[in-house]
Amino acid sequence: MVEAQTWTTRRMSNPRLLDTTTNDSVVNIPTTPTADERSNNHFFFFGSSQYSVSISPTILTALIIASWYFSNIGVLLLNKYLLSFYGYRYPIFLTMLHMLSCAAYSYGAINFLELVPLQHIHSKKQFLKIFALSAIFCFSVVCGNTSLRYLPVSFNQAIGATTPFFTAIFAFLITCKKESGEVYLALLPVVFGIVVASNSEPLFHLFGFLVCVGSTAGRALKSVVQGILLSSESEKLNSMNLLLYMAPMAALILLPFTLYIEGNVAAVTVEKARGDRFIVFLLIGNATVAYLVNLTNFLVTKHTSALTLQVLGNAKAAVAAVVSVLIFRNPVTVMGMAGFAVTIMGVVLYSEAKKRSKLTSH
Repeated sequence: MVEAQTWTTRRMSNPRLLDTTTNDSVVNIPTTPTADERSNNHFFFFGSSQYSVSISPTILTALIIASWYFSNIGVLLLNKYLLSFYGYRYPIFLTMLHMLSCAAYSYGAINFLELVPLQHIHSKKQFLKIFALSAIFCFSVVCGNTSLRYLPVSFNQAIGATTPFFTAIFAFLITCKKESGEVYLALLPVVFGIVVASNSEPLFHLFGFLVCVGSTAGRALKSVVQGILLSSESEKLNSMNLLLYMAPMAALILLPFTLYIEGNVAAVTVEKARGDRFIVFLLIGNATVAYLVNLTNFLVTKHTSALTLQVLGNAKAAVAAVVSVLIFRNPVTVMGMAGFAVTIMGVVLYSEAKKRSKLTSH
């Protein structure tokens, strides 16, 4: 029969505990922190256990938001500089480079860095739906980049702020979804502001205006169609995986268009690079920042919320307009600034009206 161990027998079997002459220091075991203390001292750790760096959630979120602003405004300014000031007049080829960059970086971020789990396309039907979204995506981005050849960034952003107006129209036409009267009323200053800004824009260009409106409408159409086509739970993809599949499809769609419309643009680019190596840096940097726009969109939504992203988007248009005026020195008028301000105010009112409408519907 085995003797049941007591504290005395366990102590007798341990020679260190038998030696009472040793002067071991007393180990103070800290108390278990409360739930509030744990939440207040929550840190993110990066790097190996030996050389780890801790970042508080507040600082991490601030860095992500700053990166979001940098990438969103940076890609606009770089596109404007390349297409208008540097003289690289190939918006379709530039957009194709953006898509190839997004495909390569997305593959690395998902398969190697494992930012998100890899999701697969499960059917031909799902593939065709993503291909349709890629076509709309191409149209929107190419039109947006083309407009920057003819319009200042400030006016481009004023037009882009009218996206909610087109979203409401397409939602009604495609899904017959009706909003509340308050939501539709909030769209009036959105349209009125852009009319005022257009009439007083010193560098107004009709073709640039039309393709910019087309880009804004395409962006709104993509959001509505995406909600319809990928509504099934089995077909839903997070934004990073959706970009992984959409980007190479978009590049393939753009290839014949850039060859037909812009000619032998690859040879022209190589020839330019031989004379000026700076263009290589510009194109690689531009394509990288274009991917960072999508990455930071995902990170902002992950660490804050979709509503925060929407609010940041409203502020981004105004910040981008101010920065572009300071850099490119394009002329602005008081009426133009007033029209832009009215449009932004309308977008804010629209967001608040939509939020209230959702609360009352539930």
